[in-house]
Amino acid sequence: MTTLPELSGKVALITGASRGIGYGIAEALVARGDRVCITGRNEDALKEAVEALGSDRVIGVAGKAHEEAHQAIAVERTMEAFGRVDHLVNNAGTNPVFGPIAELDLNVARKVFETNVVSALGFAQQTWRAWQSENGGTIVNIASVAGLAPSPFIGAYGISKAAMINLTVQLAHEFAPKVRVNAIAPGVVKTKFAAALYEGREAEAAAAYPLGRLGVPSDIGGAAAFLTSQQSDWVTGQTLVVDGGMFLNAGVE
Repeated sequence: MTTLPELSGKVALITGASRGIGYGIAEALVARGDRVCITGRNEDALKEAVEALGSDRVIGVAGKAHEEAHQAIAVERTMEAFGRVDHLVNNAGTNPVFGPIAELDLNVARKVFETNVVSALGFAQQTWRAWQSENGGTIVNIASVAGLAPSPFIGAYGISKAAMINLTVQLAHEFAPKVRVNAIAPGVVKTKFAAALYEGREAEAAAAYPLGRLGVPSDIGGAAAFLTSQQSDWVTGQTLVVDGGMFLNAGVE
């Protein structure tokens, strides 16, 4: 039998966590003893994730991340279930379009920003009001290396992630000293969300990474666990690039 760790006393709210990177982060925080609320659009997938993570320590709240009502309900349910919300991880994101930015449908661009940026701000406001303004805590925004450099054919996504990185420093400045706010910028992580970037050509895609492989959700889970721990108590307003060394190949040869 697997013995669960003792409760840490801390509580995390992780958006978009029924699978992929969000689920990997939830696994890491549950493994150290946190209680966790996860959100996601698909109620059935969310229920499966809660059962797999441990329904004695994890709850799920289904809804669309960009809707203010869902943001409020998720924070309210977390407070009702656990009495606090120490850590917010803004992971929910979308990238519904692949193609040149000159042909980008502006309505699609608006959807990308609503889900990737505005929802993160909304959740940050909600957790601030509910707990963090008085009690402190951390926020981790899941950005992307696409927000740090041009990314052909996923321009809207990259622009939204650049905005999320700037949102991180804005929140870090305004929420200090109570709340530390940082971002993680992953390279390509093997998830259903990113499958179009490597499916059928994983070896070729991995060859661009000095560490010789694509990321997996636990790579980001470990980074998020660090940024929400006491080991990072003097770190705020930073973007941690977790990319297997991909940017090492950007130098002039």
